[in-house]
Amino acid sequence: MKKLLLYSFTCLSLATLLSSCSSKSASSSKTGIPYADRKSKNNQSGAFAVATQYKRAPGPGLIPIEGGVLVVGGSAIEVAGVEPNIYNYKRQVTVPSFYMDETEVSNTDWLEYLHWIRYNYPEDREFYYNELPDTLVWRRALSYNEPYVDNYLRHPAYRDYPVVGVSWEQASRYCEWRTSRANEFILREKGILTDYKTLAGNGKGHTATTAAATPKPDKPFNTDAYLNGQYDDKGKNAPIDYNTKAGAATTSAGGTAATTGGKNGQPRRTATLEDGVIMQPYRLPTEAEWEYAALGLIGNTEYENINQNKIYPWNGLGVSSAKKKTRGMIQANFKRAPGDYMGVGGSLNDKGDLTVPVIQYAPNDFGLYNMAGNVNEWVNDVYRTGTFTDADAFNPYRGNYFTNKKLEDSQSGKIALDKYGNPIKENAYAGRKQTWAEKQAQAKRSDSISKSTDPQSPVASTSYQADQRGYRDRQNTLLNEEGVTLVNDKSRVYKGGSWNDMAYWLNPATRRFMQQDESSAEVGFRCAMTMLGAPEISTVGKRNFKNPPQKPYRVSRGK
Repeated sequence: MKKLLLYSFTCLSLATLLSSCSSKSASSSKTGIPYADRKSKNNQSGAFAVATQYKRAPGPGLIPIEGGVLVVGGSAIEVAGVEPNIYNYKRQVTVPSFYMDETEVSNTDWLEYLHWIRYNYPEDREFYYNELPDTLVWRRALSYNEPYVDNYLRHPAYRDYPVVGVSWEQASRYCEWRTSRANEFILREKGILTDYKTLAGNGKGHTATTAAATPKPDKPFNTDAYLNGQYDDKGKNAPIDYNTKAGAATTSAGGTAATTGGKNGQPRRTATLEDGVIMQPYRLPTEAEWEYAALGLIGNTEYENINQNKIYPWNGLGVSSAKKKTRGMIQANFKRAPGDYMGVGGSLNDKGDLTVPVIQYAPNDFGLYNMAGNVNEWVNDVYRTGTFTDADAFNPYRGNYFTNKKLEDSQSGKIALDKYGNPIKENAYAGRKQTWAEKQAQAKRSDSISKSTDPQSPVASTSYQADQRGYRDRQNTLLNEEGVTLVNDKSRVYKGGSWNDMAYWLNPATRRFMQQDESSAEVGFRCAMTMLGAPEISTVGKRNFKNPPQKPYRVSRGK
């Protein structure tokens, strides 16, 4: 089986991820004006800075997944008498390139999250309690599972096992938290924010007095607030603000002044998306992304020809290995037969009674572990039986609920933050860019509504439907015995099969659903991230057009 090695890309160091965003000395190809650069002698106030040395790399824990065409549901096992809603209706779609976690999120990963909450909000018992997994998911009326209730999450024996008892809502909040923590680490390591040693008073040449003079922000770092200029912290390597006249003080959307100390007295600023150091948000993968990544046909493809299809994340029609060294070994953690969870003593077939560590068995051809078995995994989509007959063919997804960041001050652009420093969201105002007059009218309307209602509640819009979860929904027909629908806008898809499932559910095309505020001992998750730029990950051994690099524009000067 041919396996495409992508590790040369994934092993890029953090230094590469944090590579300098200053551009080489170059000029605009359209105006001839030189770009601003730290090393350039031609820097002037108001010069345009361009990040020409940006190099993308995956965030911590992620593997690059080169996208392509996928027949969703194409790997489904046809079983007579099985309802068709458990797998995708076959349809060809295209999945853009993206990043996905190499492993499921583990108990240790979740305990890190809980530790952060307890450290930063020691008095907020509600916040901590709301993020605790439901360990009672292990309880069964006729099973002795009480040891797992007490030990599975916290005992070091299970530290590398997948976290369970986590709802879709909790998993989504974890993704948001992880985004800000990873971005803060990047910015502090780079010196764009005050570095950790200085904050702790341990920096070189820092005394207790100078350390005390370095104020710690009153709220934890939040990526959105930082990008909006509402996190007043600029380290020694913060970007120079070429858009401000030397010696002049500037005020950001958050009301904070820029820090001086740049070249020629130029003030420093917060990093922006244009600088290329802020990562995209961690999130749950879409259903199409998850199925594409799990199937891993990239290892069976050459020049767009698939030489062998799959019904599992590995080759072959069975669940045991055909390789000489591992022949006969089960390749995933699942229930082999009713009542057979791990085989016979002395010859355990999958070497696990319940879950197993997140790195177990062989990875698939994308380098992802446990994309079949161990635990089912939440994906981002709202469940509908006919999603893939309705969704777009490019990057299909059902679950869009479009929101805006609520403004606290419409004049300065300052966004409203909750008590944890996270942006408050409200319904999107429109499906297009509003005119300036419309935007001001909407801001006044939002201000008047927020003064008379709970500031946490979304602002209703009479002219635009922000909730697109039911768009083109024609097949919401699953009913219970009382005739009440089992599917609604809070029904979320999970996939992959678990330790308590038969082999049928290991097929990447199978799909089930659960309410987004519910949890199970059989459901965990992993995160994903959008990949920006060109979809091709590695050009090694591939044919490419040789386009000359763009040369700096030079203005010819007469004698």
